[in-house]
Amino acid sequence: MEMLGVAIALIGAGLAVGCCGIGSSIGVGLAGQAAAGVTAEDPDKFMKCLILELLPATQGIYGFIIGFLVLIKVNALGGLTAITTASGIAILCACLPMAISGLFSGIHQGKVAVSSIGLVAKRPEESGKGMLMTAMVETYALLGFLTSFLAVFIPAWA
Repeated sequence: MEMLGVAIALIGAGLAVGCCGIGSSIGVGLAGQAAAGVTAEDPDKFMKCLILELLPATQGIYGFIIGFLVLIKVNALGGLTAITTASGIAILCACLPMAISGLFSGIHQGKVAVSSIGLVAKRPEESGKGMLMTAMVETYALLGFLTSFLAVFIPAWA
């Protein structure tokens, strides 16, 4: 029972990593399908399409960072430090902004990337606008990341 807090905290880490990974993989997959179609028609547009395809991958990176910070918090890399159940629940809750924002923003960023890849297909000189529109969705992943990052390190959860 003394490690229940750690187990709950690790569930939070798993949710942050897993949900963000799902969101990113769906977003990158959608954009990759569109990029493959454009590149098949015009191989010279590959790099512009690749950049747009990679943008939804960042949510997975953010989720991984939050998960890693939780592992550090509970000393999972050096022989688990027991924490209270309440602290475990608090860490789980701290991971939720990243998990939720990463899941949904990754998917929707992929959808915007698909449209931006369509823009590149018709007007390659406008690829910067497509990148900007795709990056706007990133704002919400960053807000979730910052919220989770700060919440994981509230000193009262030692």
